[in-house]
Amino acid sequence: MEIGLLSDIPTYAGGLGTLAGDTIKSSADLKLPLIAVTLISRLGYFRQELGERGEQIELSVPWNPSHLLVRWPAEATVQIQNRDVRVGAWIYNQQSPTGGAVPVIFLDTDLEANRSDDRTITDHLYGGDDSYRLKQEIVLGIGGVRILEAMGTEIRKYHMNEGQSSLLTLELLKRYGMDAEAVKDLCIFTTHTPVQAGHDKFDYSLVRDLLGDFIDIEVLKKLAGADRLNMTGLALNLSNYINGVAKRHRATSMDMFPGYEIHSITNGVHSFTWTCPCLQKLFDKYMPGWANEPEMLLRVNGCPDEEIWKAHMGAKRDLIDQVNRETDADMDDESLTIGFARRATMYKRTTFLFSDLQRLRRANHKGTIQIVLAGKAHPRDEEGKKAIQSVFEIMDILHNEIKIAYLQDYNMPLAAKMVSGADVWLNTPLPPQEASGTSGMKAAHNGVVNFSVLDGWWIEGWIEGVTGWSIGPEPGEDISFEMARKREIEDFYSKLEYIIIPMFYQRRDYWMRMMKNSIGMIASFFNSHRMMRRYVTEAYL
Repeated sequence: MEIGLLSDIPTYAGGLGTLAGDTIKSSADLKLPLIAVTLISRLGYFRQELGERGEQIELSVPWNPSHLLVRWPAEATVQIQNRDVRVGAWIYNQQSPTGGAVPVIFLDTDLEANRSDDRTITDHLYGGDDSYRLKQEIVLGIGGVRILEAMGTEIRKYHMNEGQSSLLTLELLKRYGMDAEAVKDLCIFTTHTPVQAGHDKFDYSLVRDLLGDFIDIEVLKKLAGADRLNMTGLALNLSNYINGVAKRHRATSMDMFPGYEIHSITNGVHSFTWTCPCLQKLFDKYMPGWANEPEMLLRVNGCPDEEIWKAHMGAKRDLIDQVNRETDADMDDESLTIGFARRATMYKRTTFLFSDLQRLRRANHKGTIQIVLAGKAHPRDEEGKKAIQSVFEIMDILHNEIKIAYLQDYNMPLAAKMVSGADVWLNTPLPPQEASGTSGMKAAHNGVVNFSVLDGWWIEGWIEGVTGWSIGPEPGEDISFEMARKREIEDFYSKLEYIIIPMFYQRRDYWMRMMKNSIGMIASFFNSHRMMRRYVTEAYL
């Protein structure tokens, strides 16, 4: 549904989209025979502006595909409410310095042959009501298969990245005479969310209205749920290979979807994209070839401490300069800088680090800290919007005590600055609701040290005091919800005050060791090259 390749192609909302983009970039680097399919999202997701009190204002991000994409002459047709809707295609070729390339197909219904309301189906990413959303998923799933056929491509496997594309299985069922086993042999499904609300479900009355007699509803109910069309359920029932995106997420998914064999392939990030230019040059000097062989980052100990620190400070100045241009925070380059950037939604707990302001003040007396935050709330997520406003209220309370900035319009360029310019990367999801998370992996590529709740990928990357620090209990501890939250708060403030701040200011040698461990132990493994090699050997072949 979303792919994040460039900020100038605003067809992504957050981590899921940038992960898709990283998948494509690594596939191009590795010369994999892969084609990506998504929607054109002509009005983008949204550009975020924040008022004086943190009120989120959402503005459309219209863009002109012809500036970066090439219109493909092939078209396909899907039926929506018993009428033909034409689907066109734009192509972007993701080129790699290795000589590999992956075409990305952006489906578009803004064609003269379509009536006015159908021309807007591919306008808004995650916009509109259930009817609009299901129309988009018809275009993505059924239209995607048909446009690939119209282009003359031969497809060996269909990899559904989250459930929004799973209507493609219905198109394949029709082609293979309703032979479910034949369709399963063609399909792979990756689920990305352990939150029930993140799985699209549609009333069958709406399905009948939009899909008509495309498929027998009683057959569909056996494949996708008796009560409502569950897009994840449809994908689960018609895929031979199913995976979650971290080991913990696999366990959570097996609890959510009992009876299915679910594997795990832990996510990764595209190493070259998310390593800041200062460190790219340093890695080129001491570990030539690292960009296409990220496992070479294991040799980071060959880089002198002073050169890594100089490169980090260059990235930090870039971030602090942007903070000071955009806000009145008046931050400096020398203070310990904590970064936090996530979609503003309740389970990400944007305000966690402000749980006890007295403890935060006390920690700040041990050594100056400054905090940079960013993140958008979905336009319909009122709780997420309130969380942003709460941060602004806390900024007023702590004014002249602790420097805090909330940067607006979190996007890929800002993310790149934050994950390289912070000293500590904070992540505080409510377990077990983080499927994987990838921002901490990006931070590690830049020697930024992770400080995170034990959820998602961090369970696999965490070695206490070596690659970073944990917050709260380990998974599987038999304690109450309330006790777990108390442990998290105590862990956070105690480690910040007694371990992290003293180490940063008084034991730079230890800090440098942790920076190098972040690069050598985390970045060398949690990258999308390793991830794609596993998809090839375990799912595609």
